Amino acid sequence: MDGSIARPRPLLALFVRLVAAFALATMGMLVKLAGERGAHLVELIFWRQLLTMVLLGGGLALTGRLALLRTQRLPAHARRAASGMLGMIFTYGAVLLLPLAEATTLGFTAPVFAVLIAIVLFGERIGPYRWGAVAMGFAGVLVVMQPFAGLHEGVTLAGIAVGLVAPFMVAVISYQLQDLNTTENPWSIVFWFATLSLPIAALALPFVIAAHDPLTWALILGMGLVGAAAQMLLTTSLRFGSAAVILLMDYTALLWASYYGYAIFDRAAPASLWLGAPLIISAGLLIVWRERQLALSRVHSAE
Repeated sequence: MDGSIARPRPLLALFVRLVAAFALATMGMLVKLAGERGAHLVELIFWRQLLTMVLLGGGLALTGRLALLRTQRLPAHARRAASGMLGMIFTYGAVLLLPLAEATTLGFTAPVFAVLIAIVLFGERIGPYRWGAVAMGFAGVLVVMQPFAGLHEGVTLAGIAVGLVAPFMVAVISYQLQDLNTTENPWSIVFWFATLSLPIAALALPFVIAAHDPLTWALILGMGLVGAAAQMLLTTSLRFGSAAVILLMDYTALLWASYYGYAIFDRAAPASLWLGAPLIISAGLLIVWRERQLALSRVHSAE
């Protein structure tokens, strides 16, 4: 696959995104397991980024496509790497602090935060559809977490805060990726994120690294490999289909996270999650639908 735009293949895009959602949920499960066995957050991020850099760079080298990594925008990549590192810290932190299903559900609020960022930073005017989606999304968070009715087992206010900062950072990064995608190919964006963020994690690594037993190292290795695969699958899915079409597949991660929570961590998702998650998911889908309608309207008015 070269740097050109791939031919749209919506069914393939949906399937690849479905596998990506499974991979992301599996990575979260491995992060939580490794964390429970003593692996530090910084260790997990370091190995994830190192494996992504090596696998992607090595794969492109073996196929003679290293030229895809050329860039004239290292400062923009560096800003994306800084935001991405913060995003990973809070995303992994949410998984470590909260049950898997709750951490995954909070991650679905990223489109809601994207709307709020558009208002604050870009002065965008928001109509009733997207304001309604924002209200619906945060109502869903309140239903799931029930912060005023007594937090259920495994949920803390600190965990909720970390779990909400994570999708906020995802929304921030989405704007950076939109800008980078105007000039850079997807492989370059993923590679430079891993490469530029790796030294930051490496500087902190000596202060937190510890000896682990073979099983913990296997979990860390598996987490890094699955995380790298998820990143590639997400990138590939966007080459064959539009984000508006394939977004629905992302929500299947909640099913996997709930399964892992029950089968591996012996914790069934609470009833409140199944009441609140549809509100959050519906808010995200409403925002995507409205953004698509507005984009089509702009295209028609320009013709």
